[in-house]
Amino acid sequence: MTTQFIDFAQRAAADGQVTSEELISLRREGWGDGIITRAEAEALFALNNSLRDRSPEWCDFFVEAIGEFVLNAAPPRLQCSEDEAAWLIRQIDSDGVVESMVELETLVRIIERAENTPDRLKNYVLDQVERAVITGTGATRCGGQLSATHISAAECRIIRRVIFASGGHGPAAVTRFDAEMLFRLKDETLAEENSPEWDDLFIDGVANYLKGFTLQNAQVSHERKLELEGFIAENSASVSRLMGRVAREAPQVANHFGKVFGKKPQSGPDYGALAAAGESVTDDESKWLEQMIDADGEIDELESRLIARLAADK
Repeated sequence: MTTQFIDFAQRAAADGQVTSEELISLRREGWGDGIITRAEAEALFALNNSLRDRSPEWCDFFVEAIGEFVLNAAPPRLQCSEDEAAWLIRQIDSDGVVESMVELETLVRIIERAENTPDRLKNYVLDQVERAVITGTGATRCGGQLSATHISAAECRIIRRVIFASGGHGPAAVTRFDAEMLFRLKDETLAEENSPEWDDLFIDGVANYLKGFTLQNAQVSHERKLELEGFIAENSASVSRLMGRVAREAPQVANHFGKVFGKKPQSGPDYGALAAAGESVTDDESKWLEQMIDADGEIDELESRLIARLAADK
């Protein structure tokens, strides 16, 4: 299957375009065995780099196929290993920049879908999004245009997706890494006519970091996920046999299973208490905010609104 797939990709690359028929063939060959191999993924990158125009249909297929390889080609699913992260960065960053908007969308979508990714990839995605917002141009897959002169509504949507991504630095929560990027973007575009969405995104994002909370072990590492899946696979059969034997040989025990073994006491974090604690801005967070605001020697309008928001929430 891989040989035919690569042959289709190379023929399309020679033409500098992907016809509808070629795209159908790539989909059929790529998904025929249910997986995308590394050789096939590299052929897709080579094809993408050769294209003069990239249709929405091609972009959707490329994002889907590369994401499938990075997150699901090897167990555990929805996880990205250090090797896979290094491979992805090499493919995209061969000349030091994200070559096309489809590559940017690929990065963002992988971070969104993943349960976790290596820190190297998290940092890389943040850096590429920041670079694209400051200097990038062109249409985005989520609608609208990147602008090199101001922060557009489309760029706000990309930023929001990344800072709340499940595979980012903090799943569904803004972290210090994300908040510092928001401050850098603010300082870089302070004199520009940014989208109205940007003001709310900056204030909401930084406030979420200062007044939100994340569990320390909210993300399971790639290695730990492999261990857990291996443990389940080794023990599921023996557990099933044990329960079946109990049900056959001692129905009365099975009927009173909870009485025999007892109920497991309630345990785990008190999420209400954690959320309440997160509402308080700590001394370290206050010092961080003061440093970020004092960095340019003055308090601008967005910083003033952020301070007012934090004060009102007390």
